[in-house]
Amino acid sequence: MQSLVDASTELATRFADAGHTLYLVGGSVRDAIVGATAGHEDHDLDFTTDARPDEIEAVVSGWAEAVWTQGKRFGTIGCLHGGRRLEITTHRAEAYVPDSRKPDVRFGDRVEDDLSRRDFTVNAMALRLPDLELIDPFGGLSDLAARRLRTPLDPVESFGDDPLRMLRAARFIARLELEPDADLMAAVVSGHHRLAIVSPERIRDELDKILMVERPSVALWFVVRTGLADEFLPELPALALEQDPIHRHKDVLAHTLAVVDKTSPDRLLRLAALFHDVGKPKTRSFEGGGVSFHHHEVVGARMTRERMTALRYPNNDVEVVTELVNLHLRFHTYRLGWTDRAVRRYVRDAGPLLDRLNELTRCDCTTRNAAKARALSRRMDELEARIAELRTKEELDAIRPDLDGTEVMGILGLPPGRDVGRALAFLLELRLEEGPLGADGARRRLEAWWADQSGPAGTTGQ
Repeated sequence: MQSLVDASTELATRFADAGHTLYLVGGSVRDAIVGATAGHEDHDLDFTTDARPDEIEAVVSGWAEAVWTQGKRFGTIGCLHGGRRLEITTHRAEAYVPDSRKPDVRFGDRVEDDLSRRDFTVNAMALRLPDLELIDPFGGLSDLAARRLRTPLDPVESFGDDPLRMLRAARFIARLELEPDADLMAAVVSGHHRLAIVSPERIRDELDKILMVERPSVALWFVVRTGLADEFLPELPALALEQDPIHRHKDVLAHTLAVVDKTSPDRLLRLAALFHDVGKPKTRSFEGGGVSFHHHEVVGARMTRERMTALRYPNNDVEVVTELVNLHLRFHTYRLGWTDRAVRRYVRDAGPLLDRLNELTRCDCTTRNAAKARALSRRMDELEARIAELRTKEELDAIRPDLDGTEVMGILGLPPGRDVGRALAFLLELRLEEGPLGADGARRRLEAWWADQSGPAGTTGQ
């Protein structure tokens, strides 16, 4: 806590000299109390004050290294000092009106009123600066001790102010190991439909934060059981497939959440784990005394793209996660041993996603059958050993034809066109099948291939 105090005492003095009071609020206060072992995050420093936005700007101007005012109409002035971001907000109350995404902001003079509008009691504490008096009008300290999640006001009113708080509750339950009280739980179950007025971008950002806690499954179970997932991620509850009493199969939802927990805290990898089996409900069939999900990776990749696009994920994120879902069964297609040819194709298809794909494959094994788990682990060890071996002999991470397009055109006397592409595809196939041929070997094989072409298409470069 001392580092937080040191970073803010000078600022508090400037506000006091201007006739205002400054309070440190938010996650930095909560985490300073619970300590780093309870999921500490490196927060920007958030303050609240009775000063109005113009007055805040005047206090920090000339002291801060940079000032930004994009949030001024909502009462927030941001600044940079000593390399650390600070946000100072006028005491306020805000609420979403029905069917609106825009908050109605009113400024106030009492810190207690400001704290009453915050999401949860554990976040509704403030340190008055510079005397370090803890302001805790709603029992946040007691709730932290009791590991209880409550809202300062009636939860229906609190979630009405900002429906995203229902989704945020899931994150705090998981990250701080809190139990939601009965009123909070009931308010989410009855009011989850209100999440529809929250922008996809805000929901996306909160989902990302959920996935980065130590055990995301705790939050994701809350999201499913309260109905919140129905509003922004209906593919998740759909994984709770009804168990057929004859054709026994694994609970896909429980399996999915277990896979998410097993992965490293890599945001895109965990998104891939979350989506990797979403195609199963649409592809489930019963045959031969068992259950199958043929091509669920292809269907799931398409569903992943649609959902991530709806949540406004950046295109690069969509491409990475979609491709991981599409490739997540590729390892299991190689059942007869890892030949050089098979390894080259696997590495080429995975490209820069290779390490993530391998980890996803390992984590996808959640069986309680120890022998089966050991067998899969040995097969993955074998694959990674084969990759390492080939890397020492070949440029395995940059597999390309032994000749480039210019060389192909010179050898075959072709202008740019379709036939050059066909020739390069032939050379790439050779490279995958046989490994590096060298320029001379590739030239001989190319000339022989071209001589065998009967009526080649587009020989004039068309």
